[in-house]
Amino acid sequence: MALADSFAPVAISSRSGFDESVHFGAVVGLGPSGEIEFAIGDPQVTIYPRSSNKPMQTVAMLRCGLRLPPELLALACASHDGTPMHTAAVLQILAGCGLDVKSLANTPGLPLDEESQRVVVCAGAGPTPLLMNCSGKHSAMLATCVHNGWSHDDSYLAVDHPLQEAITATIDDLCAAGHVHIGVDGCGAPAHAMSLIGLARAFRSIADGSAGDAGTQVYSAMTTHPEMVGGRTRDVTLFMQQVPAMMAKDGADGVFAAAFPDGRAVALKIADGGDRARPTVMVAALRSIGVDVSRVAAMVEQRIMGHGQPVGVVRAVTA
Repeated sequence: MALADSFAPVAISSRSGFDESVHFGAVVGLGPSGEIEFAIGDPQVTIYPRSSNKPMQTVAMLRCGLRLPPELLALACASHDGTPMHTAAVLQILAGCGLDVKSLANTPGLPLDEESQRVVVCAGAGPTPLLMNCSGKHSAMLATCVHNGWSHDDSYLAVDHPLQEAITATIDDLCAAGHVHIGVDGCGAPAHAMSLIGLARAFRSIADGSAGDAGTQVYSAMTTHPEMVGGRTRDVTLFMQQVPAMMAKDGADGVFAAAFPDGRAVALKIADGGDRARPTVMVAALRSIGVDVSRVAAMVEQRIMGHGQPVGVVRAVTA
């Protein structure tokens, strides 16, 4: 099947009462038994989950001996906002293994949080590895390398480094299928490609305990400290704060995955990589597997603006 044929309409944006844009994607929802309960598009479509891989990468690091308190473990799973709270936590992870910011090999970046970015720019500073949203994951990767006596220079990002080999094996285990491809992520780390349903199954295995103690630690850390996983206004944080027991992680280019301890799980990909429809589609997908989203739906509603005022919304296509 051609990639384009794997996707179907999942959302529509309207402006002033007129439908303006159609968003295509693929969505899969698993019921408590792990069977598909809801799908739009092809659940087998191969995608890069991008940062939605981070909970799986963190499970691998725990299996390799990483030990962090829950709030720092949540940061290892994060695409954080780069606020002082987040960067202080990165520094704490590095200090705990005897390293500093010079050891970070991820791509430099600015904070995702607008106020924090403004402070940095107004101070005359620029992008740094510390401020980049993946620095929590990278600091945890370095801590894992130090713990195991592995090299912790830039080579920790190589696919054949012991750390990355352990991550690959864990991703294959959690997805219950081999990865399809490995590319380079935006932060410089290996990016594993897998099926959309494989991503949902991996999240399910972390949330329901079948991934073992490492998965249980990741689930507990993310759901207890959702502010570390994203940020104050980020949809991933709002979902976890407002939907009981929900573990969720966003990924670049229109990816979102979530799971619950009772075995329910959702994974979605917006076809063109845009994020505007992503939270709306997640709300609809959660409803389709019986999740109460009444507390979060309005908070993550995507409004279409006209002359500074809301003139429309993004609505989901549910069938």
